[in-house]
Amino acid sequence: MLAIVMSATFEPGESPRQVVETHPDARFWAMMCHLSALPFFYTLLGGIIAPLVVWSIKKDEFAFVDVHGKEAINFQLTMLIYWGIAIALACLTFGASVGVATVFDVVLVVIASVRANSGELYRYPFTIRLIK
Repeated sequence: MLAIVMSATFEPGESPRQVVETHPDARFWAMMCHLSALPFFYTLLGGIIAPLVVWSIKKDEFAFVDVHGKEAINFQLTMLIYWGIAIALACLTFGASVGVATVFDVVLVVIASVRANSGELYRYPFTIRLIK
């Protein structure tokens, strides 16, 4: 399984839906990389720190967790930028931009968590990939 995950690549516009991981612990920790951001997401930086901790502890044990952890951290870093824009636009949109950013974050984190728990790879849309 390790070779499959390490060689997995994403082409632009491609959304792989094949199962690449069958080990239940790897799937659980990959899911936790995504879900750990939710309880702390109201603190902005907390949404980055929690996935970073999970990823840094488990990335060497499971390559699948390494892939999902990088994706979760990249998404949360990107959401930090989106949150800044949403807060700046809140006066013009009567707060709707903050609501849209909240729904966007929560929905995509849940989708990524479900995919990780299913053993699939997932790429968040509209994400700046700072960690490769």
